[in-house]
Amino acid sequence: MWSVTGMKYSRYIERLCRINRRQLLAVHCLIAVMWQFSCAQAAGVQLYFAHNGGPGSLYEACANEFAKRVNAKLPKGFHLTAAGDSTLGDNTAILERLKTGQIAIGLSSTAMSTVSDKFGIFELPFLIRDRAQIQRVSQTLLDRYLQPEAHKAGYRVLAIWENGFRHITNNVRPIKRPEDMRGLKVRIPKGPWREKMFKALGAEPVPMALHETYAALRAGQIDGEENPLQQIKGQKFGEVQRYLTFSEHVYTPAYVIVGEEPFAKLPPPVQQALATSAVEMQGWVYQTALRIESNLIDELEEKMQTNQLDTKAFAIATRPLYGEFVRTVEGGAKMLAIVTGMSEPEGVR
Repeated sequence: MWSVTGMKYSRYIERLCRINRRQLLAVHCLIAVMWQFSCAQAAGVQLYFAHNGGPGSLYEACANEFAKRVNAKLPKGFHLTAAGDSTLGDNTAILERLKTGQIAIGLSSTAMSTVSDKFGIFELPFLIRDRAQIQRVSQTLLDRYLQPEAHKAGYRVLAIWENGFRHITNNVRPIKRPEDMRGLKVRIPKGPWREKMFKALGAEPVPMALHETYAALRAGQIDGEENPLQQIKGQKFGEVQRYLTFSEHVYTPAYVIVGEEPFAKLPPPVQQALATSAVEMQGWVYQTALRIESNLIDELEEKMQTNQLDTKAFAIATRPLYGEFVRTVEGGAKMLAIVTGMSEPEGVR
């Protein structure tokens, strides 16, 4: 009797020890997780603001100023770092990483026309003629047409800044009339409407990441490129290009963009700091763009032979793109009317 009872008691003790070991292991795991969490809290949460602007570019100036303003508002334990010059990927990679949360916030321009054709409104040549025009129409277009498209694709546009008026550089000839574009291999950012525009002019557009362009120009793989003056200077294209045409053929906004789901998971005070600062920066961005652009004209004229193009001839040669935009993009006619201030845009019927 005793031996049976003793065996039962022995098994009970053995079972109790196994249970305690499991509990002890669980406690150890919990302590390890809490320790890692505490370390992360102590180290802080690092947020990244990604863009492809090079040194001295408008993108760099705006991103650095934005980071300074945001960091003054962020709660303890959070810090925003601006990462430029495509160090966190080209435009396509930035858009992808915004949706996964690897990047908290980014600047995107022409690449947004790959998200939705509606963003192609700002790809239409010679549509925007001055900054006053863009400031009048950008918020209306964003609220009615662009933001809904961004939401569908998993993004949110916090504000519209500036990439700037674009100009053409090349190594073959001065660009004065549309026929001067024929046969030129010109680097463009990835986007269907920019490609359509250069094909309409008889050029051979070559979609390419900005950070790869300098080497391609130096090696003669392409003849030219088109960018705002700030990017032309920041990427040192004056070292590998002979001609600069002040064309202002397209004005490109810069969209301050986040991934919808990752952004929603951030603490409300962090969301508030990012969103309010993005809007508050708009005036500063336009003023800085104008100042940098004005200072760059003389500097770039020392590096390249410059000229103006025949704007009227180029506008006529590319006018069919307006009709294509109206025919193929839902709401395109209304968007165009908002930008031009006309009830029905001319030449697109």
